[in-house]
Amino acid sequence: MKRNKKERQSMLKETIEEKPFITDDALAKLFKVSIQTIRLDRMELNIPELRERIKSVATSTWNETVKALPIDEVIGEIIDLELDQRAISILDITAEHVFSRNKIARGHHLFAQANSLAVAVINDQLALTTNADIKFTRQVVEGERVIAKAKVVGTEINNRTVVEVHSHVDNETVFTGIFEMFRSKEEKEGIQQ
Repeated sequence: MKRNKKERQSMLKETIEEKPFITDDALAKLFKVSIQTIRLDRMELNIPELRERIKSVATSTWNETVKALPIDEVIGEIIDLELDQRAISILDITAEHVFSRNKIARGHHLFAQANSLAVAVINDQLALTTNADIKFTRQVVEGERVIAKAKVVGTEINNRTVVEVHSHVDNETVFTGIFEMFRSKEEKEGIQQ
């Protein structure tokens, strides 16, 4: 059933409030209209494009700074960070990330996003990966958006911090990893034992 413009715009606004990182393409498919219609609706509703929404969410929720590596060395865009607790990053898979013949993302990009997020969540000037148990659960293709979520889950012997990372496309898991991280500080305040 085709919705009228007012209904569609109302539902569009609600959808974007619930899922601020949804793409125009996904919205067009959801509402069975063209991408241009979605863009026009967003403009009429004064809803910024995706990149601006990401920056807005990051600015309003992210009040900590990455300590263990320069921010430009993080693979993907960090949109949420609470040191020694959790972090979230987004990586849009483009032509530079995929094999040219089949448009499937190279695994090292997914690993790099997860690993750099595991490093970034550590509240220390030095954080190095000492061990990683990883699993790719499905292929990622050009045009998909990978959202990685890191969570500090505790410490191991030798004062290593354990970080769990789950990467998703939409609501489907595409990568999981448990990273054992070395850090230079002996004290790890706030980490659950």
